Amino acid sequence: MSDQLARWTEATVYPDMWADPDNDPRDSDGPSPDGELPTLLDFLSGYRMTLRMKCEGLDPEQLARRSVPPSTMSLLGLVRHLAEVELDWRGWIEGESLPKLYGRKDADFEGAVADQAVVDAAYADLAREQAATDAALAAHPDLGERLKNGSSVRELMVHRIEEYARHCGHADLLRECVDGRVGQ
Repeated sequence: MSDQLARWTEATVYPDMWADPDNDPRDSDGPSPDGELPTLLDFLSGYRMTLRMKCEGLDPEQLARRSVPPSTMSLLGLVRHLAEVELDWRGWIEGESLPKLYGRKDADFEGAVADQAVVDAAYADLAREQAATDAALAAHPDLGERLKNGSSVRELMVHRIEEYARHCGHADLLRECVDGRVGQ
């Protein structure tokens, strides 16, 4: 008997997808957004949703399960890390260093323990920090505008997309290690 998990997906049309296109909440039937800022926001929204989808249906132990030693990375750690990063980005906009949510460096991953209260707090933290950063950035619709830290709004938007995209790739591998589920 093998210790390896069986790979699986809920998709029936394309076996390399997370969900069939007709059931994928990230896909809309409408046209793509017009303009650079709406396009960037659409991509950010899609990656945020992808991260949530990769975590769906898992219990606290599965969410907190570490990838491979000595890494502290877990799906729950990614949720906490992205809450922390959203807070940091707001500091870019506001021009001040805001206190960390979880304390010292790597506490976002190290504190990701299999406890429902920690899971609930992580999702609440992420939603709150995303909304706060989105609201702060909404006051700066000019992508060429320089923020207090010297970065342009465009640079911050691209960095946000890159950060979520990179961690969605980690989430793909973490989820497959947890229960074998694969897909885009």
